[in-house]
Amino acid sequence: MKLFKKGIILLVLFAIAFAMTGCQAKEETTAKAEPVTLTISAAASLKDAMAEIQALYLKEEPNTTLAINFGSSGSLSQQIQQGAEVDVFVSASTKDMTTLKDAELLDNTTLKNLLGNEVVLIVPKDSTATITDFSQVVDPTIAKIGIGEPTTVPAGQYAVDVFTFYNVMDQITDKIVYGKDVKEVLTWVETGNVDVGVVYSTDAKVSDAVKVVATAPADSHKPIIYPTAVIKASKNSEAAKSFNDFLSSDAAKAVFVKYGFTAL
Repeated sequence: MKLFKKGIILLVLFAIAFAMTGCQAKEETTAKAEPVTLTISAAASLKDAMAEIQALYLKEEPNTTLAINFGSSGSLSQQIQQGAEVDVFVSASTKDMTTLKDAELLDNTTLKNLLGNEVVLIVPKDSTATITDFSQVVDPTIAKIGIGEPTTVPAGQYAVDVFTFYNVMDQITDKIVYGKDVKEVLTWVETGNVDVGVVYSTDAKVSDAVKVVATAPADSHKPIIYPTAVIKASKNSEAAKSFNDFLSSDAAKAVFVKYGFTAL
């Protein structure tokens, strides 16, 4: 009888322990399944590729929502310095990322060089301009040249580098129209609002309304590197690290390469 009672007690204890374990597992599963929204600040030139990468990532992490804010790297960097709530920053230049690093706003363990790109000179697809080189923008037939604002748009700074390399910058100052980001410059060329523009090769690749007339030599400008990092103040640091790591995964690299970037 005593053995029977002991058996009953053991069974009850086992049932209680099993139930508690099940509840704990359920709680952990629920916790893991909690939805997370990540704010990503990314260079405007990444817009097309990031749309595809976003779709890929959401298939892997369906409980994560990505709110992607595109703009010039300098402006995005300034926003983060001013306290904007951002989880991951993907810049089109090391300069703007270094500014945040020096201000101790990055999780330095997540900082990595992600991509490379090229600078090209473009004209509207139906343009009759005969220029084939950056130095030829001094030609009188070229009235307006679109570039990004050099202080905030990396592509604009690269453009200045290239024109300086060819010793024509002083001669074309009055022709230059400055855009808020590289996508605006692309739009100006597409619509014929400027005669030529300087953008990344990846921007030209996704447009059927422009044609490339010249590619800048690598030694004519600073190296074009896109770094990425998690912002130290992120309230979702683990999820942010997961997305930041995904950007350098084979799947993401394949998308970037498809859009003309060089995976580093």
